[in-house]
Amino acid sequence: MFALRLGSGAELRPLEPWQGPEFADHLDRAREHIRPWVGPSFIAAGVEGATATLTRYAKATADDGARIYGIWSEGTLVGGVMFVSFNAAAGTAELGCWLEPAAQGRGLVSEACGALVRWAFETRGMRRIEWRCRAANARSGSVAQRLGMTLEGTLRQSWPIDGAYDDTQIWALLAHEWRGR
Repeated sequence: MFALRLGSGAELRPLEPWQGPEFADHLDRAREHIRPWVGPSFIAAGVEGATATLTRYAKATADDGARIYGIWSEGTLVGGVMFVSFNAAAGTAELGCWLEPAAQGRGLVSEACGALVRWAFETRGMRRIEWRCRAANARSGSVAQRLGMTLEGTLRQSWPIDGAYDDTQIWALLAHEWRGR
């Protein structure tokens, strides 16, 4: 078990299936805020659904794939970051995040994402990290920019939301760009 100290006294730790009840409570506080910005399978309801989400990530982590980490502030889970996908053989990963409203504006997501990017490039030797978000999600795009990512393109009408479709932005950062910062 590890914990990485973040600013404002927060910390980043792995999120594991045994934490399903805590994750469920967090999702109850965050669900309506994050629902437009994350996939529907992520915001499962109840302890059973939350535990299933964490179990899915635990199995992927065991296979050297996707990973999920929580951000705790003053002992309360307030959000997290994850590798939505992680393909060591290809050297590529997709980074994602979420945060409940009470924890916004403190730089926690940027700092936590920076730690994952650093680990992926410097420890695992990845060559490319992507960030995908709805074009309407300016806060998410701002995190990608703070990480030094480049907006590579927009997939038109590719994000299903409430019976309609929104555009998806694709941001990316290459290992040599990270090292050159």
